[in-house]
Amino acid sequence: MKKLLLVSVAILASVATASAQKLVIKGSDTLGAKLVPMLAEEYKAANPGISFEIAAEGSTTGITAISSGTADIAMSSRKAKPTEISAAAAKGIALKPTIVCFDGMAVIVHLDNPLKELTKRQVEQIFTGEVTDWSALGGEPGPISVYTRNTSSGTYSDWKELAMNKQDYAPSSQKLAGNEQIVSEVAGNPNGIGYVGLAYIKEPGIHVAAIDGHLPSRDEILAKSYPYARPTFYYTNADPGDEARKFIAFTLGPIGQSIVEKVGFVPVGE
Repeated sequence: MKKLLLVSVAILASVATASAQKLVIKGSDTLGAKLVPMLAEEYKAANPGISFEIAAEGSTTGITAISSGTADIAMSSRKAKPTEISAAAAKGIALKPTIVCFDGMAVIVHLDNPLKELTKRQVEQIFTGEVTDWSALGGEPGPISVYTRNTSSGTYSDWKELAMNKQDYAPSSQKLAGNEQIVSEVAGNPNGIGYVGLAYIKEPGIHVAAIDGHLPSRDEILAKSYPYARPTFYYTNADPGDEARKFIAFTLGPIGQSIVEKVGFVPVGE
């Protein structure tokens, strides 16, 4: 009887282990700090046997993890580079992009900064270090403190391309790990300036500067009139597996896209 009971317990444990699944999602802080954890919680509520491991350490780390087989889904705020696609192909991985939502990289300054608008040219001059004092832009005198994302960030790459004509960042710029850190630094420094995704523009202590009269609103992003708009992505292997496929479908479905909108991004259905 005892032997039969032990066998039954072992079988039940085996079945439980087999039914428990974990999705590993790595990559972009823009998606991974707020949006994807909220999506995961909602998904788990409807699928109790699923757990998640989410690491938001930059788009580059996510795409690398797909290539190395250490993640099911990569979060990326930029398109995969040709070198990343070929490196993945060399390992038998065909990188597949799926647009998750649309974002607009917002220029943020301290709440007390009197400048409400900048031109694209001025933004380029600030982030490349050509202009180093607010007085040169019509603001109060003071050295400009430039805050950027770090080099593993897709936002770091996109900003360099969209706002800086692919020039190098100012040598004095300070590289930070995530959107929240940039908000914190700018909110605490009257001379600070940085860029963040839409999910972070309503944080206290900052305001968003218009660019040539355009703000990163839903309408401006959809009309492509805001200059720093971009899509964001999930990357997977061409055959990502059933659970990853279901989570992607959930993200793109009505519940997932309502969460996208709640966080502050622009849904793909728009």
